[in-house]
Amino acid sequence: MARFFRILLLVPLLFLSLVMNEIVAEDNGDGKLVYIIPIEDNVERGLEAFIRRSTDEAIQANADHIIFEINTPGGRVDAALEIGAILQNLDAETTSFVTVKALSAGSYIALNTDNIYLTPQASMGASQVITGDGNAADDKSQSAWIAAMRGAATSKQRDPIYAEAMADPEVDLPDFGADKGKLLTLDASSAVEVDYAEGIVPHRTELLHQLGLSNAEIVEMETTAAESIARFLTDPIVVPILLSLASIGLVVELYSPGFGLPGSIGLASLILYFYGHFVAGLAGYEALILLVVGIILLVIEVFAPGGILGFIGIGAIVGSLFMTTDDVGHMSMSIAIALVLTIIVSVILFKTIGLEKGIFRHVILREATTTEGGYISNVNRLDLIGKEGKTVTPLRPAGTAIFDGERLDVVSEGAYISADVDVKIVKTEGSRVVVREAND
Repeated sequence: MARFFRILLLVPLLFLSLVMNEIVAEDNGDGKLVYIIPIEDNVERGLEAFIRRSTDEAIQANADHIIFEINTPGGRVDAALEIGAILQNLDAETTSFVTVKALSAGSYIALNTDNIYLTPQASMGASQVITGDGNAADDKSQSAWIAAMRGAATSKQRDPIYAEAMADPEVDLPDFGADKGKLLTLDASSAVEVDYAEGIVPHRTELLHQLGLSNAEIVEMETTAAESIARFLTDPIVVPILLSLASIGLVVELYSPGFGLPGSIGLASLILYFYGHFVAGLAGYEALILLVVGIILLVIEVFAPGGILGFIGIGAIVGSLFMTTDDVGHMSMSIAIALVLTIIVSVILFKTIGLEKGIFRHVILREATTTEGGYISNVNRLDLIGKEGKTVTPLRPAGTAIFDGERLDVVSEGAYISADVDVKIVKTEGSRVVVREAND
């Protein structure tokens, strides 16, 4: 009987053990799938394309958790807003792991995730909108960005005042080193103190442990070669460089015989620009078609000058560039930089080389009908100088006179000479014969 009671006692203990094992396994993340997506360097449209592809793959794989490892100084506002929209629409739980810094657009991205963890040395904040020339953006842009920062914080139940202080220097938070006139940047401990971060962890292993995902299956996403190139080519600093190389290379090619290195550099720069934006999803086939049409019109203009086709061609090329961007201001600045540099190079080439080389040699007439070349428009009658004759008509100052029986059209040196007056030829200039009265 005692043995029977011991067996009855062991059954619930065995059941409890199995339940505890299931709980521990669940806490360790057994059977769960975690995707880790890096957000590094500048935030630009190429990064947006990578985030979109990576998150789509994670959702299709039924990922339980998506971790974004962030180390970025910020970047383009439009790209950050698009990435934030992607994160807000994810079904899986999301966590930002700030390894070094999440500044400017990086802090906005982090605020759009469910959890935020930082390493002890990491920081986030300093999110004011800065234009390409290094100055603060206009009030309209700043207001829209501040509202976006507040909205991102509110959507994840975080106090929006700190997000606003990151973007607006007028918010006064002296307890965190953000006196009025300074932007808020939170270090790891401050982020935890204001409930912007769930914790401080030294490395990814500890982060997974804190999230209960130590035994989860990990999938690390990496950018493809094409995406890496696209991220570089769509960088706000690289864009004006590519456009400048393209325009300068093609202009220099006009002064070079045949198609050589300058033209190749210009064409390659233009192709790289559109390739990067095409991979990033910013350029479509319509932009490429418009570009080709513009180039064809310019070529026709070179060989059949008229002006209209050239202006239309330039307009088509500029239009194709604007079709590849959402930031009209930055594109305008990039085109302006390329235009100024191209004009400077064109002036230098014109002064040093002129229009005697390159493609211009095919469209500019360089021959001249000179006397040395055997071309004579009027015979200069030098043999008439000194001959005397008589006027047939009055010279007022032009008229007619006869010399040795030859009737000539003559002109006086300026004075009036009556008819039937003796005159003498003093100079001939082609068909112009100059006379004066013979007795002068």
